[in-house]
Amino acid sequence: MLRIVDLSSAADPGVDVPAGLIIAHGPISDESWLNAATFTLTEDASNDPRVVTVDSVPDALAELSRRCQRWPQASAVCGDVLRAVDPTGAVLAGVTTESFAYSTLQAGPEFARWLAERGPAQAPDLDADGLVQAERAGCTLHVTFNRPQRHNAFCTAARAALLEALTVAQLDPSITEVVLGGNGPSFCSGGDLAEFGTFADPVSAHLARTRCSPALALDELTSRLGRACRAEVHGHVLGSGLEMAAFCGWVQAQQDSVFGLPELSLGLIPGAGGTVSVTRRIGRWRTAYLVLSGRTIDAETALAWRLVDAIEPN
Repeated sequence: MLRIVDLSSAADPGVDVPAGLIIAHGPISDESWLNAATFTLTEDASNDPRVVTVDSVPDALAELSRRCQRWPQASAVCGDVLRAVDPTGAVLAGVTTESFAYSTLQAGPEFARWLAERGPAQAPDLDADGLVQAERAGCTLHVTFNRPQRHNAFCTAARAALLEALTVAQLDPSITEVVLGGNGPSFCSGGDLAEFGTFADPVSAHLARTRCSPALALDELTSRLGRACRAEVHGHVLGSGLEMAAFCGWVQAQQDSVFGLPELSLGLIPGAGGTVSVTRRIGRWRTAYLVLSGRTIDAETALAWRLVDAIEPN
C-alpha cells in the first residue's frame, strides 16, 4: 500500500501514477515526482510546499512505514481524500467528501480497535459557565472556547454552541469582525476523546457534520470579512482546533503554539473540514505529512509553511 520512491533512481512517473501512498525522497528537482508523490522528504531546507524537511530521512521513512502498517486503511483513505478534494473549489463539496470518508472509517476495524483499547465512552465533563463564550464589543464579536481544564477539547455540545455564535455573526451585517480564541492554556486540543464513539450510526454522524458545520460558517464569514475573521491561537492547536482556525482569514499564533493533526492514531482522518482548510494553506502534501506522521510543528514552522499568518511578539 505504501510505496517509497528514491528520486535519484526513479523513472519519470508520467501520467499514470498508481493509487495509494507514495513517499519520495532524494533530489527535489524532479517536478513530475514532486507533483505525483503524497509528499517528498529531504534533509535540506525547502520552501516547496510539496516537500517536508526532516532531521533524518531514513528515520522518518521508518516511522511513516510503521504508522501506515499500523493504520493501513486510515492512511490509504487519507491519501485518497487529499487527492480528491479541491481546496480551491466549493467548500461544501470538500467537507462532504471528507465526511463520507470519515464515516466510512468510523465503521471500520481500526477505529473499533481504538475504541476497544480506550474503553467505554464517557459523558463529557461540561463547564456550567458555557462551553463557548460570545461577547460583542462594538462591531466585533469575540467567540471563545471555554473548557480550559480540558484544553478546550471539542465536543458535540461545544460544536452546537460555536455554530450558534457564528450564526449570529452570519445573520447580523453590523458585525464586521469575528475573533476566535480559547481560554486557558490552549486554543483547542481537538475532539474530546472521551466522547468518541457515542454517535448513533455513521450516517447520522455524517449528517451532523455536514448540516451543523462550524467549518462552513467560518468559511462564509471569511468570504465576507476576509482578515477580519481571525483566529488567535496558543498552546495546543490540534485536530479540529487547527482545522477550524485554518478556515479563518487570518491566524495569529503565540510563540508557545503547537500544531498537529493526530487523528490517524484513532484510525480516522481529519473530520472538521481540515482536508479543505489546512490544505488551502499548506497544500495537500504537507497536510498528508501532518496526518500520516502524527508529528506536531511549532509556531515558526507553521509560519514558514503559511499555516499561520503571524506570530505574536513576546
